[in-house]
Amino acid sequence: MLRSLCCRPLSLQSLISLTLALLLLASPLLLPPPAWAADLSVAEVQLAPCPSSDAAAQSALKRPTGAGCWALSGVVTNPGSRPVVDTDVFALILDASGEPVLQNRTRVGSIGDVPPGRSDFALRLAVPMGTPGPLQFRNVKARGFSAPVRSRAGAGDELLPLEQQLDLS
Repeated sequence: MLRSLCCRPLSLQSLISLTLALLLLASPLLLPPPAWAADLSVAEVQLAPCPSSDAAAQSALKRPTGAGCWALSGVVTNPGSRPVVDTDVFALILDASGEPVLQNRTRVGSIGDVPPGRSDFALRLAVPMGTPGPLQFRNVKARGFSAPVRSRAGAGDELLPLEQQLDLS
């Protein structure tokens, strides 16, 4: 009886069902792995006006309206053994009275890929002119991914001008 059950030819319906079941089981192997988010620690954070030599500082164009250039810099630590990619920095930037400077926005910029260990970073912020200082910051965080989530920059790309001026190489 066992021989008659295991050696019968499969019907077309059974063959389709078996094929679909195998495809469903194999589909996770064919898809790229998910990009899990990674939280990184941020330390030694500073917020200062951009260097006067920075093109975005526009010292010759300063006027009561417009925006001033500020640099948020610090050290981000990746405790893992693999780079964290497409890393964004989040912070609450406050004026002297404790009011948010960047309304409805806590993502202050992207620092790209973070290799394992400690890395310096710097971001340029456009702060409305006339904002009462000194500026303060709170809740500075960095978050990236285990795999790329957007198109990649070329391998030969250089540091941005602000990063070069702050000597983050």
